[in-house]
Amino acid sequence: MLSSIIDAFKVPELRKKILFTLGILALYRFGAYIPVPGIPFNEFANSFSNSGVSMTMLDLFTGGALSHFSVFSLGIMPYITASIIMQLMQGVIPAVGRWAKEGETGRRKITQVTRYLTLGLGLINAIGYLLLFKSSAYGVVFSDQVPEVLTDIIVVFTLVAGTAFIMWMGELITQRGIGNGMSLIIFVSIVSRVPAAIFSSVNLQADLGMGIAITVLILIVVLACIPAIIFIERAQRRIPVNYAKRVQGRKMMGGQSTYIPLKVNAAGVIPIIFASCIIYFPAQLAALFNVGWLTAFADAVSTGWLNWILTVLLIVFFAYFYTSMVFNPEDTADNLRKQGGFIPGVRPGSATVTYIKNVIHRVTLPGGIFIACIAVIPTIIFYFSGNQLIQAFGGTSILIMIGVALDTMSKVESQLKMHNYDGFFK
Repeated sequence: MLSSIIDAFKVPELRKKILFTLGILALYRFGAYIPVPGIPFNEFANSFSNSGVSMTMLDLFTGGALSHFSVFSLGIMPYITASIIMQLMQGVIPAVGRWAKEGETGRRKITQVTRYLTLGLGLINAIGYLLLFKSSAYGVVFSDQVPEVLTDIIVVFTLVAGTAFIMWMGELITQRGIGNGMSLIIFVSIVSRVPAAIFSSVNLQADLGMGIAITVLILIVVLACIPAIIFIERAQRRIPVNYAKRVQGRKMMGGQSTYIPLKVNAAGVIPIIFASCIIYFPAQLAALFNVGWLTAFADAVSTGWLNWILTVLLIVFFAYFYTSMVFNPEDTADNLRKQGGFIPGVRPGSATVTYIKNVIHRVTLPGGIFIACIAVIPTIIFYFSGNQLIQAFGGTSILIMIGVALDTMSKVESQLKMHNYDGFFK
């Protein structure tokens, strides 16, 4: 791997993309520590340390920006929520569904609507956080040197501007860097909490030696789980395809055999991200309305048996949903028919469509259950142990980090092969 990294920096174009991506991510982490104007930093930090579980989990996905009430406090969640809404709308609103099939023009329309929706959700979240932190639960008093209304406007505007800036940085990475920008921002947010979590884990026990031993044991278990997760992430179910021989001009075409690769986890980390966003949405509502029963419900959904059940169900649901969005059996069967291909033992047409659908259903279910178990089991252990390292290295975090890392490495791999270099996956 070290030689592949060195080879990546030998290619000027790839080196520029990697350095550009690292620069944008460094800028994102820098912004996570710039507080909004007028906030009493020490007073707010002391108040936030006594907040509930739901706020702690929201802070994890913002990379600690929320606990500092920085300009990036809203994180990437408004954009993820807007993306979920637009994905769902493709199957509900015919016009949006047609946009998804119009190629680059349709994608631009969907992207533009997603941006406006992100800003709208960011405005709602910003107002909610402002009202929450000014309530009796936190009692934070903002700067009294300017009128309160003007301070509120400045805080809300800063938070919404921070969300727009994060969205812009993510799109820049996707267009001019390496990998998916939004996924990399989430990746960096989670990884940034790991050092603090390791320090907390070491000092959790009264005996320092015991704390170090438990921390090392957790890290060993995490490292042991990584190969199994990578194995499932790269596992495929290959459907054999034969092409009939045909004469085209003076040449004999076809007669070849290939396969259709169906990944066991075709949706990647999308089900994890979408499920996490849905589960922590009540926490965002609680921050907006600051109602006692809603806050209690948000804390219940964010931890405990209700959280575990909802996480499993939502991950499996989004695994099926996203797979059906990105893989269309009807289009696949039609393309096979046009190219003279067929699946051995299966009649072309509707029988091929049915066969592909059945294979997708059989493959997606174990893949969805596997990633759901990986996401839930560490959360259950954290619930009973209280070790923050398990929370930072929870199943959701591990799957997101590994999925994003594999996707980014695949992008680098393709770039290296274009320049005749050996990649990471030899």
